[in-house]
Amino acid sequence: MISLIIKLVLSLGSLFYTGYLFATGSWGWGIMFIFVTALFVLLIFRNENILLALAQMRTQNYEKAQKYLGRIKQPQFLLKRQRAYFYYLTGLAGGQQNSLGQAESLFRKALSIGLKNDHDKAMAKMNLAAICMSTGRRKEAETLLTEAKKHDTKGMLTDYIKDLRKQMGRATSRNQMRMAQMNKGKRGNKKMR
Repeated sequence: MISLIIKLVLSLGSLFYTGYLFATGSWGWGIMFIFVTALFVLLIFRNENILLALAQMRTQNYEKAQKYLGRIKQPQFLLKRQRAYFYYLTGLAGGQQNSLGQAESLFRKALSIGLKNDHDKAMAKMNLAAICMSTGRRKEAETLLTEAKKHDTKGMLTDYIKDLRKQMGRATSRNQMRMAQMNKGKRGNKKMR
């Protein structure tokens, strides 16, 4: 919250100083300060820690990405889209260290707040489908995979979605596991002679 207030004060101060420079006739400095003001306004709508974490995620350096995301102490004061991407990137970066429940809640928060890009929505739903599949919720995983396929307009995740569908076909459901435990591994009740 404090960083947002500082950014607002700096952008307003820069805007007034730019107006002052134009009023006094310093056109060259005024034009230069237009760019400085634009930079401050851009930093209001884009959090620098999220941008740095996104750059680290692209190079697959998850530890540094978590470090940058850890600098954001109060995500509830971020703007709506920034908050969605904070939860999305936290779920991706901490996927190896977080439990499945934490990662699932982070992806669901990101989707409920609203991710901007379709491929980000597809990636979040694909990760949710993988979590649902590993916890035995097969129907929910299938619906999430079909939604992920709809959001994947560029076709970047088609191979991953196909692999998850193959794994889903091979995985046994909880009901099948329960039946196998009840029968103690026997296929039927008939005795073979």
